[in-house]
Amino acid sequence: MKKLLTFALILFSVIALAACGNDKEGKLVIGATNKPHAMILEKAKPLLKEQGIELEVKTFAKYELINPALNKGDLDGNFFQHIPYLEAQNKQFNYDFVNAGGIHIEPMGIYSQKYQTLADLPDGAVIIMSSSVPDHGRILTLFEANGLIKLNEGIDKTTATIDDIAENPKNLQFKYDYAPELLPQIYKNNEGDAVVINSNYALDAGLNPLEDSIVIEDSQSPYVNVIAVKKGNENKKEIKSLIDVLHSKEIQDYILEEWDGAVVPVTVK
Repeated sequence: MKKLLTFALILFSVIALAACGNDKEGKLVIGATNKPHAMILEKAKPLLKEQGIELEVKTFAKYELINPALNKGDLDGNFFQHIPYLEAQNKQFNYDFVNAGGIHIEPMGIYSQKYQTLADLPDGAVIIMSSSVPDHGRILTLFEANGLIKLNEGIDKTTATIDDIAENPKNLQFKYDYAPELLPQIYKNNEGDAVVINSNYALDAGLNPLEDSIVIEDSQSPYVNVIAVKKGNENKKEIKSLIDVLHSKEIQDYILEEWDGAVVPVTVK
């Protein structure tokens, strides 16, 4: 009986280990949102295959589920978030994630079906924006850069909130109770006077950020989208190979050709 129990425990351990596919050498499981992240990863698959690395891309419709999946161990890494968001998530949920490498920038755009320029916005215009707090500083900085508001001096603008608006000559009304993935439809429904949409959601909804927005961030934006991993895994051979492939000329050319500047590749970590 004792031998049978020992055998059963060994068998259970073997099965459990076999189920942990994320630990398999030569294989990577990366979570991502659909466009452009999963598309870029799919393009990288054959290049990694040449190096003996199998890449599995798990696509998530809701970005809020991706970091919990990485924390749980279901993923080796993920590709959907920029650095300020990653830092905010680490602080809020006590994650121990690090940036393994910056890949591209998705410019934030301001869209309106009622007005052609920001200067046309009337007094009291309603601006609809993401409920994601880490996006607020980015959005407000974009409005400040275009002369519509002024933020308090001496603050870290990446973490700015509505309360940090020091001057608002047009009395813009910022409404931020909207899930970011719903913003393209809100724009199509002609709600509000302007809607602020991240390019990945705009692209996913069939919008062209360069043509449809009335203002868009330039390529100097600090909001680089990164491959995030648990601390210590950034030095794994497979992760380093993934970063190298995503920084390759083939992938960078693909990003530029596929999105014509609406997604901008970077080569900095």
